[in-house]
Amino acid sequence: YCNFEFDLCGWKQDENDDFDWNLRTSSTTKMGTGPATDHTLQEPSGHYIFIKSSFLQLPGQKARISSPVLSRRNKDCKVCGSMIVFYYHMYGAHIGSLIVYQRTMAKHEKIILNLTGNQGNFWQRKALILAGDGGEDFQVVFEGIAGKGPKDGIALDDLTFSREC
Repeated sequence: YCNFEFDLCGWKQDENDDFDWNLRTSSTTKMGTGPATDHTLQEPSGHYIFIKSSFLQLPGQKARISSPVLSRRNKDCKVCGSMIVFYYHMYGAHIGSLIVYQRTMAKHEKIILNLTGNQGNFWQRKALILAGDGGEDFQVVFEGIAGKGPKDGIALDDLTFSREC
């Protein structure tokens, strides 16, 4: 489980992307970019991770962050399958995309969610089933793609894996 209040708790920035997801709070930013509060504490001082389109990022550039490695070797994980639950906030006229991948250790990636465009000015919950590829270990990767609006951004908070894994 990660609520981003202290750090990225084992989530790692990918090396081969264009820019990073940043830890931030709403209280330190100008109005009009991102959510008014985080999801965990519902406070402007609460943390989440965020990408925003800006003059530094060209539309279409990508930021990727990946989970710790999840093991299928636990038999409960094989039987129950596993799931990731998270909250996202994607608001703005020129928002980019949020793509979620399941990535095996052999770097094979499968898209499990693809959201593009304005999703509304509120936190939304999403639960995704992580399919079992035999006993292979895997990671979940969140990819944010910059849009055209300098104020528009994508925020993530409260990322939780089901306990079995």
